[in-house]
Amino acid sequence: QVQLVESGGGQVQAEGSLTLSCAISNHGFSAYVLGWFRQAPGQERKFVAAIDFTGTKTMYADSVKGRFTISRDNTKNTVFLQMDSLKFEDTALYYCAADTFLWREEWAPRPQSYGSWGRGTQVTVSS
Repeated sequence: QVQLVESGGGQVQAEGSLTLSCAISNHGFSAYVLGWFRQAPGQERKFVAAIDFTGTKTMYADSVKGRFTISRDNTKNTVFLQMDSLKFEDTALYYCAADTFLWREEWAPRPQSYGSWGRGTQVTVSS
């Protein structure tokens, strides 16, 4: 059973920065595609960013491109989401997700591609 635990959320002013972390408790961490998704109240869960198992392939939602950076440390079984120039509309509950599917850009943004999820960490951006 894969367990994912997010941390690093909080409240920040617009244009500020936060770094989210997701620790994954599984010895097969290096084989996982890892993703970040977010869900605002009353909205569906949306893709934010994903990274392949090598850490060399990444993709981002258009709304965060150029502001957010996803990375992973396979020695620490952790994936990160560096968020800069935060906007009010970035306010949401952020989830990390993991699975071992073969990296394809049409699959990485889909929530249904991931079988393991954390419980989320809240990010609140005040304008």
